[in-house]
Amino acid sequence: MTDPNACALPTPPAPADGVACALPGAPAAANDVRTWPAAGPQERFEILRRAKTIAIVGASDNPARASYFVATYLSGSSPYDVYYVNPRASEILGKPAYASLADLPVVPDIVDVFRKHDDLPGVAQEAVDAGASTLWLQLGSWHEGAAKIAADAGLSVVMDRCVKIEHARFHGGLHLAGFDTGVLSSKRQLLSR
Repeated sequence: MTDPNACALPTPPAPADGVACALPGAPAAANDVRTWPAAGPQERFEILRRAKTIAIVGASDNPARASYFVATYLSGSSPYDVYYVNPRASEILGKPAYASLADLPVVPDIVDVFRKHDDLPGVAQEAVDAGASTLWLQLGSWHEGAAKIAADAGLSVVMDRCVKIEHARFHGGLHLAGFDTGVLSSKRQLLSR
């Protein structure tokens, strides 16, 4: 009879700093304490239902970047008018890229942020100054200081969530891998957009 634990992988020792899976450049565990109340599903649904315009701050023209993937999805599979903010690009997905939120021709309903952690408070202030309704920080982004700046000015705040995934989730098009399965269903969609 064989030992059932014979094929088990050894348990690695716990890291001294307590951060087992931290990404390179991610904030230290002490800075990642999450006390801010996360936006629940109903709140995220309402934000997406009300929105007409989304500005992607940190949008990239590089197809390997997450912001490009999200921009492609939002441009082709959502009802939103999508604007790209990147001071180093002149055009993304055939549309003009703007140097800042202040340069946009519209007031964005949602400011979707793909920027490094230390830049988030500045982007939050830009979103406030631009008159946005929501500050939305992408997966892996959580900054309570940025959230406070936005919330104190009356903006809704969503952190550590992907606009693409949430939009697809509420439209019944989210597969486990995060892609639209292409399967047609008679199931009624939550949004009529």
